[in-house]
Amino acid sequence: MTTPQSALPALTPVEARILGVLVEKEKTVPDTYPLTLNSLAAGCNQKTSREPVMNLAESEIQSALEELRGRSLVLENYGASGRVLRYTQNFGKVYGLPQASVALLAILALRGPQTVSELRANCERLYRFDDVSSVEAYLEELATRGSGALTAKLPKQPGSREHRWAHLLCGEAALPAAPEAPRERVGAALEERIARLEEEVAELRAALAALAGRAASGD
Repeated sequence: MTTPQSALPALTPVEARILGVLVEKEKTVPDTYPLTLNSLAAGCNQKTSREPVMNLAESEIQSALEELRGRSLVLENYGASGRVLRYTQNFGKVYGLPQASVALLAILALRGPQTVSELRANCERLYRFDDVSSVEAYLEELATRGSGALTAKLPKQPGSREHRWAHLLCGEAALPAAPEAPRERVGAALEERIARLEEEVAELRAALAALAGRAASGD
């Protein structure tokens, strides 16, 4: 029996990264899955296809694994060799999600907020979506779950043509950074420019008055 998502506490960024790596490697390197602690650490600390890039110690990963195991999100076994402890994810079953949704959340947890087009391309090895509209349909479904939203559409960034989507596995998604020139700064610059123009106009008027005076006196 699965636990309702609404009863599950938010994940930490490390826990979300671990689950993302386990979902990814299950599809991309099935011959070495389930993962050992060492291979899981390598996946978490990858310098490519990760946002943000992390530098986690094995002790941090081990502590997060214990938390995930306590919530049945990660399962342990010794594999065929029976010598080295290995880890497998149970994410879809615990959250009650189809494979397509699991793939989307894993890629969001690994690479940060992305557009629908980016998600479709980045999910290719985990789940093949027919088109961008099917990606968006799954994202909308995750965003409107009765047991708790797992995705959110972020406001468009300045100059961007598409919305980005973020996961909510760790709680509320962080909004994009404010534009570099906030309204207050623009207002101050405008006031300074107006004051400078007023000074220039006053100087011009004074110069014109002086010229008019000299002309009237016959100089």
